[in-house]
Amino acid sequence: MANDPNRPPFEQPLLALEAEIERLQNDAQLGAADEKRLEALRQEHQDTLSAIYASLEPWDIVSRVARNPKRPQSTDYLRRICSDFCQLHGDRHYGDDPAILTGFARIGKFKVMVVAHRKGRDTSERMLCNFGCAHPEGYRKALKNMQLAEKFGLPVVTLVDTPGAYPGLGAEERGQAEAIAVNLREMSRLRTPIVSVIIGEGGSGGALGIAVADRVGMMRYSWYSVISPEGCAAILWKQARPDTNSAAAHQLHLTAEQNLKLGTIDEIVEEPVGGAHRDHEAAADMLQRWIIDKISDLRRFKIDNLIRRRYERLRQMGSLEEAGAVG
Repeated sequence: MANDPNRPPFEQPLLALEAEIERLQNDAQLGAADEKRLEALRQEHQDTLSAIYASLEPWDIVSRVARNPKRPQSTDYLRRICSDFCQLHGDRHYGDDPAILTGFARIGKFKVMVVAHRKGRDTSERMLCNFGCAHPEGYRKALKNMQLAEKFGLPVVTLVDTPGAYPGLGAEERGQAEAIAVNLREMSRLRTPIVSVIIGEGGSGGALGIAVADRVGMMRYSWYSVISPEGCAAILWKQARPDTNSAAAHQLHLTAEQNLKLGTIDEIVEEPVGGAHRDHEAAADMLQRWIIDKISDLRRFKIDNLIRRRYERLRQMGSLEEAGAVG
């Protein structure tokens, strides 16, 4: 990874270690002392990597990790954690939005309905999917299939990864805000368990449109906020530059740790050391275990109790306690 142009600059302290590890690995005449040194270097590399990622700034998480081109996307996870996937298309109103992927699948022993943002890998696929920014027909497709899951008594699993809903003129003309609002209302009372995970970016209403759930998780190096740092910086400081973006990221409290503290999510889904982009298989395994565990837990509840608990969870968000008078 030494010559990787997408490599974050904060990983520079690892370069010398990796060069020495590679040199020893390529040495066909390794002695016992060299083997011992190689093992020590590998451990030092892991320790250094853990320390770097444990102290990342919010803007580093957003710009260098959550948006890393090698970070696994919903399609990468679905290939690894789902079997018998059957994709469903169209919203029965306007058309099919490639930015929202839906379908029946099996995760572990559970039959589920999957709803996920799709960003795309190469340029042509990204343009087709509007870089993960869904149109209203995408949110209507998602709701139609979530209601289908309700009909058959299947849990809903949503994977959130979007910078926000598509803001174009056509999307607004077709009722973008209304489509998201209807999803919020209907998901809040959908009579089946819902599990949602922010796997990369969780931007504003575009994320919320498929993220109203009984259990909401965030992968360790994802972000979730009412607005992107760049959007916030453009509003507050009239320009989005690295320094203003960083300041906005601090103020938005958008990291997994901060969202957990605020109560906007329920749990953090761990990632491999150094982020999910370093090991797709391990990241998918961690995500699959979390989803299966949450579905197993939610299936214990009678459906009326589940709806009541979901309502209470949503009502508690943003609640404040006023301090008593001073003096």
